[in-house]
Amino acid sequence: MVVDTSAVFKAYDIRGTYPDQIDERLLRAVGSAFATFVGTDHIVIARDMRPSGVTLSAAFAEGARSVGVRVTDLGLASTDFLYFAAGYLDAPGAMFTASHNPAQYNGIKLCLAGAKPIGTETGLVEIEELTNRFYASPATGPLADADEQDIKADWVRHVHSFVDIATLRPLKIVADTANGMGGLIAPLVFAGLPFDVEILYPELDGTFPNHPADPIQPENLVDLQKRVLETGADIGLAFDGDADRVFLIDEKAQPISGSTTTAMVAKAMLARHPGATILYNLICSKAVPEVIEENGGVAVRTRVGHSYIKSVMADTGAVFGGEHSGHYYYRDNYRADSGIITAMVVLELLSQQAAPLSEVVRPFQRYAASGEINTTVLDPVATVEKVATTLAARGVLTDRLDGLTVDHGSWWFNLRPSNTEPLLRLNVEAPNADECAQRVDEVLTLVRDTQGE
Repeated sequence: MVVDTSAVFKAYDIRGTYPDQIDERLLRAVGSAFATFVGTDHIVIARDMRPSGVTLSAAFAEGARSVGVRVTDLGLASTDFLYFAAGYLDAPGAMFTASHNPAQYNGIKLCLAGAKPIGTETGLVEIEELTNRFYASPATGPLADADEQDIKADWVRHVHSFVDIATLRPLKIVADTANGMGGLIAPLVFAGLPFDVEILYPELDGTFPNHPADPIQPENLVDLQKRVLETGADIGLAFDGDADRVFLIDEKAQPISGSTTTAMVAKAMLARHPGATILYNLICSKAVPEVIEENGGVAVRTRVGHSYIKSVMADTGAVFGGEHSGHYYYRDNYRADSGIITAMVVLELLSQQAAPLSEVVRPFQRYAASGEINTTVLDPVATVEKVATTLAARGVLTDRLDGLTVDHGSWWFNLRPSNTEPLLRLNVEAPNADECAQRVDEVLTLVRDTQGE
């Protein structure tokens, strides 16, 4: 018997709705497949707060154990904690989470020992093939050992190592953890530090009773913005469901973009590592490479996506990399992304300034951005090619590192197909808001014109 895994094996992870797309039988096969692929005698697993994670992670562990691989269960954790464990314990890891997706979803983020990424180009295709094999013919060997381990104290020390604790000053922080894993990890990391911390929706509840754990959507920031103003907080922190991403709100309740955060953290990392290489993905603001170069760093542009960024980080020795989507990567964190490390770096920066956060970030906010605009089309890949052909016929130079990027000097855009949906993702940046809106209309008109061909 063969199962159709194509719907749940994505570019960077495994993800789908429970129990119709992902169930315990499938996850047992994935566990056997992953354990066979990595070829080690030990793996680590962890899960977020989704109710289905309990039985799904147990089925995965049984599948791994059935091919002779010992499983260490870390229990409830954030994704960045699992990545730390994969590095600290030098073992491949599996994190059971669907990140910011709604409650009916679940999935797995996989990595090799040392938190090295697994994606379509680094093993996920082979794991999918093995999954089909084990689904049709489950492993029946004697179960290897299973154990539990608590390394949270080691992880907290690791997170704190990215800042000088002595420089931290009393700050009022409101953190919206959206009933996600931030409700577990933020109190652990902030304990004993000179902060006044209020956490919104700290209860771990994978049904997300208050609002979705997707802080990139403005409507999910409303409660945090309101509370920041009510309490006179210095900063608001919004974590996604598995707490590997963080978004910032200033003291005026204004959201700070991922590009601005990338530029701000890049400057801080260069103060600590003069002349270092910093990565940024190609939908980040032009302000990011400008700030890196102004501060003596080497700016390297990458494709979107964690597996690509981690690979380039390994090749270049970069100390830090940022994505506009709120993922921030650190060489000294096994090249993995971490929301809570980023929060600590920003809190250290704010502690060292006499000015409020809105003034601290102002030098990094140089252009107007559209944000990501999604358009439904029948064939996203073909549409990008048609737009590229049209522009090439006009003599416009294009960049094909990831989708289609066109830099007109004073403004630029990137058009990329979604990996998972029939969507085109458009990002535009221009000198001011009016021109940005005008350029968005131009590009969308170009997209619409291709649909009539």
